[in-house]
Amino acid sequence: MTGPDEIAAAFFRNHGIIRVDMMESLIEAPRLLLGHKPPRGRRVAVVTGTGGAAAMVVDRLGTLGAEVVPPSPEVIARLAAKDIPVAPVPLTDIPMGQSEGGRYTAILSEYLGSGHCDAVVSVVGSSSRNTQVIVERVLNAQSRGAKPLAVFLAPRADEGLALLEENGVAGFRTPETCADAVNAYLNWHAPAEHEPRADKEIAAAAALAVKSKTQRLNELDSHALFAALGITVVQARVLTSAADCAGMGGQVAVKILSADIAHKTDAGLVRLDVPAVDAHEEMGRMLKEARTRFPQAKVDGVLVQRMERGLAETIVGFRRDPEVGPIVMLGAGGVAAELRRSYCVRLAPVSLVEARAMIAEVRDLAILSGYRSLPRGDCEALARTIRALSLLALLDARKVSEAEINPLIVRAEGQGVVAVDGLVAFATEG
Repeated sequence: MTGPDEIAAAFFRNHGIIRVDMMESLIEAPRLLLGHKPPRGRRVAVVTGTGGAAAMVVDRLGTLGAEVVPPSPEVIARLAAKDIPVAPVPLTDIPMGQSEGGRYTAILSEYLGSGHCDAVVSVVGSSSRNTQVIVERVLNAQSRGAKPLAVFLAPRADEGLALLEENGVAGFRTPETCADAVNAYLNWHAPAEHEPRADKEIAAAAALAVKSKTQRLNELDSHALFAALGITVVQARVLTSAADCAGMGGQVAVKILSADIAHKTDAGLVRLDVPAVDAHEEMGRMLKEARTRFPQAKVDGVLVQRMERGLAETIVGFRRDPEVGPIVMLGAGGVAAELRRSYCVRLAPVSLVEARAMIAEVRDLAILSGYRSLPRGDCEALARTIRALSLLALLDARKVSEAEINPLIVRAEGQGVVAVDGLVAFATEG
């Protein structure tokens, strides 16, 4: 599911590297970032005396996912005390003829010194060709330097840009590069912090990995490895005869158990909501079908599991990328996981803090946070599972090349999560 672009983004994020999308931004962005640390949020305020040019910056910021915010009530009140009215709207567009007399500078100073935003964009129109306007409106701002300030001059004014550069202010020639650089700053993260090693879990998983003699584990053995890492797995048993069905009640899932048949659902070798009393009959049909369609596959039997229900299905995956190393992925799961393409990627292993950030990042998992009064999912248990699977990066005795839990069912808050299907493959030695 994951492509090179997502993996590159995960690598940059993990190491605190800022990424821009345009060549011009690569040249112009350093001045914007110089002397600043990663932001707390993704909020940007925009002030201008020329609405059209500023709207181009705002529109571009919006398409990039940045949050263009209005001034806070406190900022509005402080400016009102100076007889400078501003509206509680995202783009502060000063009416024509009212930018003089220190008004523009006063607004810009308030925005730069306020906590309601993480960066500020100032757009100066045709008057930017007069360098004195640059001095009065931008360079005289009292809070300059408190947070990143990007200045877009529309139309291009080379003398004004040179003056900004001389005074340590980031100037931009186009709305696209201005928005790209600001968005890059808002997406900047400090290098990832790693928690202490979970040596007990790693040792238990490593022991199972070394004990196994196969290149791929079947589902039952994969679940044993997951359980060693502290991941909750579904209750299951292997059916070999009718006697194995004794004591089972309700409805169950019946699956072929074979490491050689990875995508069992695609192969039609998974049956859901089967009455337990019919499991043995289903076992016979499934074994016959598997041996007919996959004569070369090693079949270890038929696996029967208790049917599990929850609020959402997720997919948690791990693999070793040849360029960046181990990565962990979280996405919306189930049989349509590859179609929905709703996921995020990090370098592995991840901390609990980073795992929580991953959950918040996947759009389709917003339903787990109580969206529109829906029941809240156990996001903390999901975060622990993401972290646990990412620990596969630390297995050195026998390295795991890839692993996947799909679906990992998320129950209601406080009720945990449960892995109901999964696979593990080991790296080829040498």
